[in-house]
Amino acid sequence: MTSDERNRKTTERTRLLAARRVAGAAPLTSVVLPAVEAFGVVPGQAVCAYLAVGGEPGSVEMLDVLRDAGYRVLLPVVVGAAPLDWAEYDGALRPGPHGLREPAGAVLGPSAIGAAALVLVPALAVDHRGVRLGRGGGHYDRSLPLARGPKVAVVRESEFVPSLPAEPHDVLMDAVLTPAGLVKLPL
Repeated sequence: MTSDERNRKTTERTRLLAARRVAGAAPLTSVVLPAVEAFGVVPGQAVCAYLAVGGEPGSVEMLDVLRDAGYRVLLPVVVGAAPLDWAEYDGALRPGPHGLREPAGAVLGPSAIGAAALVLVPALAVDHRGVRLGRGGGHYDRSLPLARGPKVAVVRESEFVPSLPAEPHDVLMDAVLTPAGLVKLPL
């Protein structure tokens, strides 16, 4: 990656984070089930998801919709610089590191993402090729290579962009979910 591309990534992160600070809620409760079903995922199977923070699209209600439909919802548990650990969401949450909340149940290990039928991935932006821009902490960069199921970046419509700088370690997304619905990638 060139220094110009690295600078563009930093600029995009700053711009997108500022926009999210003033963005309204995007709970995704009406679009999450059709998105999961579009990949043939059936109740009883595991779906990795996340707890929305800092203006991210998504909500606890979105997680409850999945759980109430019979899906096993796995949420990330941050454990230092290692790949994310995962625990099943049963409705109970506890405080975690970095001011995050995490599921109260037993951790399942980083390999749990590999058994999930689908992974809903938080992103600041995703492009038409499936390149995802995250917050820059690297937690998902270390975890996504373990995923076998489809990976769906979750963003607002304005965060679904034509092009983003890519790095060799980037794992491409198979689709993007916005409040308007699901788009399979690449375009």
